[in-house]
Amino acid sequence: MMDIEPFGPGSMHWDTAGEYRNLLVAGSALVLQTMHPAVGAAVAEHSTFKADPWGRLNRTLSSVQKWVYADGPAEGERLRRMHEPISGIDEHGRPYHALNGQAWAWVHLSLFERFIALNRYFGTPLTVEQERRLYAESLQLGAILKVPEREMPADLEAFWRYFDDMVANGLEAHPTALDVLSVLRGTPAPPGLPRPLRRLWTPVGVGSGEFNHFVTVGTLPPAVRRKLGLRWTAREERRLRHLGHAVAMLTPRLPERLRYMPIAYQARKAARTSRRLERQLRSA
Repeated sequence: MMDIEPFGPGSMHWDTAGEYRNLLVAGSALVLQTMHPAVGAAVAEHSTFKADPWGRLNRTLSSVQKWVYADGPAEGERLRRMHEPISGIDEHGRPYHALNGQAWAWVHLSLFERFIALNRYFGTPLTVEQERRLYAESLQLGAILKVPEREMPADLEAFWRYFDDMVANGLEAHPTALDVLSVLRGTPAPPGLPRPLRRLWTPVGVGSGEFNHFVTVGTLPPAVRRKLGLRWTAREERRLRHLGHAVAMLTPRLPERLRYMPIAYQARKAARTSRRLERQLRSA
């Protein structure tokens, strides 16, 4: 097993994993993950994404940020303990376990593909060398999350062969994935919203839900859309590209506190402070 090194300034994950623009591929990541039959069954039986989508999203975002900006190994261990008891039999009589090596790897590795898609649609497309660097960091993250090494493709080329094979032969139009798309379309009011404002949420929620559904469907790989029976037109693709261009132009211009989620922002701020103190001590 490779040595586990924490992420830090200079790594691609440090610069990208905590950005708010990751929300634009959060829905499609969950769709891809729940198309794996073991993941779909586990989420259907044990997740709160239907009853508490906002809470589920907040917990997921906090966890992902901790992988990179806090104590990643501790968070990885917490996740494994939490998923250890999750098992059962799905609707087709197939046994599943949340820590099944193939399923655990797919949840992790699908995020790498979503990072590539994020930059293709809402940033600057990565070069092959940048993809290699990012994948090497994904192997590092896999070690932090204790993904079985045997389930991790060795390099970028092996990953894309693995991904194409999973889409073609490992994934299915699982009911949970279709439920995720349905939940995205009917975005409920955030918890804690004052009662007078809840009445005003309906038109906001409808618009937000349609936007989430549009971005989620549009950023999915075409082969995945076909497997799920989702329609996508050339006109919709042009709309998505225009949106992506606007996001790509705006994001670098945002103040850091608006560009990054709280855990990421605080970690980046603390790292700069630490480096500044080190320079001062060296020059004293």
